Amino acid sequence: MTMPTTMLPALDDFKPLLQDNIDEFATKGHTLIRGVFSAEELAAYRPVIVAAAEKYNTEKRNMQERDTYGKAFLQIMNLWRVDKNVARFVLAKRFAKIAADLLGVENVRIYHDQALFKEPGGGPTPWHQDQYYWPIDTPKTITLWMPLVDIDGPMGMLTFASGSFDKGPVFDFEISDESESAFNDYVAKHQFPIWCASSMKAGDATFHLGYTIHNAPGNQSEKMREVMTIIYVADGARVAQPRHQWQVNDHAKWLMNKPVGELIDSELNPKVL
Repeated sequence: MTMPTTMLPALDDFKPLLQDNIDEFATKGHTLIRGVFSAEELAAYRPVIVAAAEKYNTEKRNMQERDTYGKAFLQIMNLWRVDKNVARFVLAKRFAKIAADLLGVENVRIYHDQALFKEPGGGPTPWHQDQYYWPIDTPKTITLWMPLVDIDGPMGMLTFASGSFDKGPVFDFEISDESESAFNDYVAKHQFPIWCASSMKAGDATFHLGYTIHNAPGNQSEKMREVMTIIYVADGARVAQPRHQWQVNDHAKWLMNKPVGELIDSELNPKVL
């Protein structure tokens, strides 16, 4: 049974950031913040997010029928637009304040959310840069990545190439075997330190910049790796000229085809704080 929004905990309080997290994010392009969500909040929100992800998941193929991207995870996007309970989570001021403080901006807007559920036996997520897909004129973009269950390395822990964000877009590759190979060579050549948490509790969260190179191993466990993500863009960002078909698609899907050069401020991109 879906919980009414009136019974869901409010998420509008702010969590003070440690200076270590701010410094780490500025240097590495990613940081891990423990306990962003309490156990009580998780108990309330996890069922509604999981139910919405299951309801709106459109991937029905067997694992063997999918390509590398399809094997990596079940990807269900913009749940906040179709489920008012998930919207309460995605529009949480607590999360947005952390994102804004890490970016060093006054406010952020929603780009979109994604449930990323890596099935038992699900394949690895190849090396990539998220912002390859986004027609946005600023590097001030950030993703919250929060597991809804306790996870460890064998379940598909997000893994970062620390410091890899400052060159902007590196390759013209979508998430694929080609991106894995090209980025693997690039990361090795530039000797970026590789970092991932040994474990994360449900309700912990990583935050990373849109150009930070990252990947995740396959899920070797028998449990679903349930992760909810929220992508934010700094308030004041503008629509950039799409550079390829993927950005043309994102321009239509997440930015409502607003003209190039206009502010990102459509109804799909609300200001959160």
